[in-house]
Amino acid sequence: MNDTQRERAGALLLSGLRVLDVGTWIAGPAAATVMADFGAEVIKLESLEGDPLRQLAQGPTSPPCDHNYFWVLDGRNKRSLALDLKDPAAAPVRDALLRWADVLVTNFRPDLAERLALDWARVKTLNPKLIYAHITGYGDAGPEAGKPGYDTTAWWSRSGLADWVRLPGARPAMSAPGMGDHATAMALYGAIMTALWARDRTGEGRRVTTSLLANGFWSNGMMASMTLCGAPLPERDPARPVANALAAQYETKDQRWLQLTLLNEAREWPKLLGALGAETLQDDPRFADGDARRADPEALYQALATYFHRLTLEDAKAVLTEAGIPAAILTAVGELAEDPQALAADILTPVAEPQPGWTHTVNSPIAIEGAEKVAPRYAPALGEHSAEILEELGFDAATVTALQAKGVLGGT
Repeated sequence: MNDTQRERAGALLLSGLRVLDVGTWIAGPAAATVMADFGAEVIKLESLEGDPLRQLAQGPTSPPCDHNYFWVLDGRNKRSLALDLKDPAAAPVRDALLRWADVLVTNFRPDLAERLALDWARVKTLNPKLIYAHITGYGDAGPEAGKPGYDTTAWWSRSGLADWVRLPGARPAMSAPGMGDHATAMALYGAIMTALWARDRTGEGRRVTTSLLANGFWSNGMMASMTLCGAPLPERDPARPVANALAAQYETKDQRWLQLTLLNEAREWPKLLGALGAETLQDDPRFADGDARRADPEALYQALATYFHRLTLEDAKAVLTEAGIPAAILTAVGELAEDPQALAADILTPVAEPQPGWTHTVNSPIAIEGAEKVAPRYAPALGEHSAEILEELGFDAATVTALQAKGVLGGT
């Protein structure tokens, strides 16, 4: 981090917080990304091969692009140190980093962490004030505690989410890349900040943890709660796929879709009919009141679908917005980069040094009044800051050169 960056970070909410990101993939490292956005100094400690996330967008089946599109999102605002933790010669650097850090983020399984001398039992003796943020696939206990987990497996599949979003007998859908990882990262971020608050009161560090499975259950909590309370789950009949015609998806004249969600039915039902020019449905005895509308949702759905098919997506959006009807278009992924609301609300935020094809990125989903964020800097090359970081930790040039010559330290 150069002097200009340090001066800029000094005014930020998490200025002075030191974070050691020893995680891989997304769920752990993305929590460190959020801290970096608010000004924390984050060192990404990687193997000599690098975080596997670096390779995810560069495989033979990946769409060609001038930017490593997954890495630039979650690797931003960090410095990269490439170190072979398996080599005993790396031990002094490892321990210096552990003493330097306020927060350590890792998703290493306990056996691997112990082999690398990064387990909590050892680390807390070196740095009793450290917040040790550990993310797992399935939790700390139970028959699957040591099982590797990804968001497609532990978050999406094991939590019931994949099952619930399909009709019975239909092929399950895959989750979007990183869908559960980024949600879980926010839980880990919350745990870290809570522990830091506690440390301010007690002076003591502690281990905090969350899991992909726990966050999958939390995301699917309403359906899980029905099961826990012994309530019968809503019937999902492939022949009658619509359970509630006023909370359903409708196709428009131009083959686009929108989600309609009327929760205040008594007030919004007449407004919906007026917006669609469907006032004649008000007099249809099948839809006379809420009970009648719920008795035959398929009939109501077909009736409303006729009116939606007369409108283009833009026309439907305009009349529903004018009437104050809760609805949203099903945005195509290819449209996200130009989403006017996302741009206006800084959900898509400008980057620090725009390049062709990279002018905005996805902002972390927290805003705090009076707390600016770091403009996203380009994600580092592997080991880009290795020598710089070791110098800051007090290692002399001869030691750095020796570690590089032995193949223990990577990068520059």
